[in-house]
Amino acid sequence: MTNDSAAIAVPRRGVGGKIGRIVFGVLAAFVVIVVAVAFFVVWTVHRSFPQTTGELDAPGLSAEVVVQRDALGVPTITADSTDDLFYAQGFVHAQDRFFEMDFRRHVTSGRVAELFGESQAATDMFLRTLGWHETAEQEVEALDETTLSYYEAYAAGVNAYLDSRDGADLSLEYAILGIQNPDYQVEPWQPADSVAWLKAMAWDLRTNIEDETERALLIAEIGDDTAPADSLTLLEQLYPAYPFDSNPVIVPKISTVPAVGSETDAEPASFIDSTDDDVQTAISTIEWEEADSVIAAASILLGDAGEGIGSNSWVVSGALTETGMPLLANDPHLGAALPSVWYQMQLRCSTVNDECPFDVGGFTFSGLPGIVIGHNDTVAWGFTNLTTDVADLYIEKVDGDSYWRDGALVPLDVREEKIVVAGGDDIDLTIRSTVHGPIISGLTADFTGVADGLVMADGSALTHGESDAAGALSGEYAVSLRWTALDAGTTASAIFALDTARDFDDFRAAAALFDVPAQNLIYADIDGNIGYQAPGRLPIRGAGDGWLPQPGWDSSYDWTGFIEFEELPVVYNPPSGYIVTANNAIIDDADYDYFLSRDWDYGYRGSRIVNLIERKAADGPLTAQDMRDIQNDNEMWIGKALAHVMGDVEVAGEGPQAAVALLRSWDAQNNIDSAGAAYANVLWSHLVQNLFQNRDEPLPITSQSRLFIVVSELLANPDDPLWTNDTIGVEGQEAMLALSAEQAYDELVGLQGNVPSTWNWGGLHALTLTNDTFGSSGIVPIEMLFNRGPYRVGGGASVVNATGWNLGTSYETTTVPSMRMVIDLSDFDASTWNHLTGASGHPFHPHYVDQTEDWANGIQTPWAFSPGAVDEATIDTLRLIPKG
Repeated sequence: MTNDSAAIAVPRRGVGGKIGRIVFGVLAAFVVIVVAVAFFVVWTVHRSFPQTTGELDAPGLSAEVVVQRDALGVPTITADSTDDLFYAQGFVHAQDRFFEMDFRRHVTSGRVAELFGESQAATDMFLRTLGWHETAEQEVEALDETTLSYYEAYAAGVNAYLDSRDGADLSLEYAILGIQNPDYQVEPWQPADSVAWLKAMAWDLRTNIEDETERALLIAEIGDDTAPADSLTLLEQLYPAYPFDSNPVIVPKISTVPAVGSETDAEPASFIDSTDDDVQTAISTIEWEEADSVIAAASILLGDAGEGIGSNSWVVSGALTETGMPLLANDPHLGAALPSVWYQMQLRCSTVNDECPFDVGGFTFSGLPGIVIGHNDTVAWGFTNLTTDVADLYIEKVDGDSYWRDGALVPLDVREEKIVVAGGDDIDLTIRSTVHGPIISGLTADFTGVADGLVMADGSALTHGESDAAGALSGEYAVSLRWTALDAGTTASAIFALDTARDFDDFRAAAALFDVPAQNLIYADIDGNIGYQAPGRLPIRGAGDGWLPQPGWDSSYDWTGFIEFEELPVVYNPPSGYIVTANNAIIDDADYDYFLSRDWDYGYRGSRIVNLIERKAADGPLTAQDMRDIQNDNEMWIGKALAHVMGDVEVAGEGPQAAVALLRSWDAQNNIDSAGAAYANVLWSHLVQNLFQNRDEPLPITSQSRLFIVVSELLANPDDPLWTNDTIGVEGQEAMLALSAEQAYDELVGLQGNVPSTWNWGGLHALTLTNDTFGSSGIVPIEMLFNRGPYRVGGGASVVNATGWNLGTSYETTTVPSMRMVIDLSDFDASTWNHLTGASGHPFHPHYVDQTEDWANGIQTPWAFSPGAVDEATIDTLRLIPKG
């Protein structure tokens, strides 16, 4: 008999209960997996962080080296010898940035596909064709014994660090790379790996290759329907000449200085009060129109893109400063990168003498020994891009393995290389070169289009289609590249000459070695002198000027040599008391015997900086804070021009009318929280696209600097036919402006709401820091590991604070002042500096992006230089101990 009282009824679980158990099980498993993954990531991340305190064995050192790091992780290295000093620099660079270094050397040698597979093979083919690493190897072979020892010691330091770690112990990137490419092995570092990065920087600063290509493609596109003379007129309207009659040049008059290496006891030139007409007067004669007529002012002070690659630098004499000693400011503009292209560092010999002459601090590149920009205990220097034309495209007529030269076929230089592809088959690559350089058509769509379009400069005329000269020659058309960076040079030595310069003569001797990339070099010293030198290997051309592709089969268009260094523009102690460079024209064409370029920045930033220096100096002696304030100036002159002209334009609707009203009270500063700046930039974008891009035959809009001058001229000429655009149904200036204003309002409503007072430029113009490799992998969880932001920033195109953006694409910041520094020659410890990200290249490291917020807000950090100041600022001390 069943004991019913003992029976316990167990209810049957329904489907919901089963699902609950399943869900709980799945969630529990998910939590376990997440925790495990998080633990793995944290463990993997932290295992690659470098040791920065205590002691480390360092095989190869001859004596102990001390590495002191401040609160931002910026190292100061002190060593007894140059071998130990550069060994330690290589070791420390590898600690903080080795994956960046490894990636860079794969780029410069055209071996990116070895890391990331077939997707990078086309990039490798182009880079291998340029042959940067091969040229770097030639440069290393030509180094003097002392300089070679610096590069070899640096490589030994890098390799010592590599011997102590491997794979994920080096960086998080190798842990992820190991999943995709498990066979990858890190190779030892070589001196040529360091030198090759200078070629990459030269490519980044190549200036006008795109302009020349763009012009050729534009002419080819419109050539069938337009007479050559009309085509050239259109080009000149879209690519206007530099306005020498109104805008500043860097060197109004070349100074007379002793030749490099000659003995001189010359006294410094006097400042400010000089009346000698033969001494250059800088650009203090430029008048700044605060103007009731903004259009008039804009026609004098024409804006720069900001979105392009450029820089600002200036130096001010002690005659204008509070301390009575010079101030030097510099902020190079480069593409935004994470980690930043720059690495802050100081290199100090424990006893400075002829055998160990280094006591220098500043900015270097990871992977490169020495200091590129900064100061030693006597001299300070800064760079901006020279923007001279050092690259030309040549149209070649190629027949098989030969090409035509002056009526005869000559053999091409042909070499075979192999592209190694991770996870795929190797690719055979044939590289062909002419006397001008490698053939680059067939590798990119643009260069191939230039060859197909066949438009070139033939003397002063344009030739469309088959020219008589080319048509008689057998074969196919191709495009070759003549570029100074493809010749072996001496910049690898120039860095150390700059680091140890003691006076202006030493500085110029270093500049004479700095051939690629060509840079404006500014100078100051503790004796109160300031100066400027244009260095670089600058070509002397034959029949053409390189504005358009030239016929390679005619040797009269070849380069005939390079400008002698002693004939390059130089300035020493100008009576104005300052020198300003901002990628504007170096010297008036009428005052110089050699052609330099037709593709300058149009002078806005230079004019604005000069104006601010003069206005501030008129109010009292200049301070280092004044220099920092100028670096953060956000004034947008094209916005002022639009504000003026929009006052007479009728727009439809209360919303657009309220938006236009913002412009009338706007201070023209592209500040982070400015509603007026947001509307002005969006209006500018729509106007430019309606004028040039939204047409049946679009016109180029790549450079905002160039468009500033073009649109300024259009604003002053309401009858110009460009104001009519049948494609979008507008006729005349007023209709074009009204449509653009209404479109700008609609876009901003969609982006930031319909209350104009709440709009802000910083949100539109935000910067997302994207890691160069895994940060753009397309795999969101991986990208989240490496990328940071967005950060709200001010500035923009055509302002001194040049945070650039791409018209017609996005308002997001793409190019930036990659670093900012202000050097005080009265007290180096009173100098300040900052760069875009941080010292570390390791994601999640405290110094990965710890400088970014200050960078976005224009805040610089004190720059401890003297031994006492460095000791006081030191947070971590690492001693590298000789092993054995």
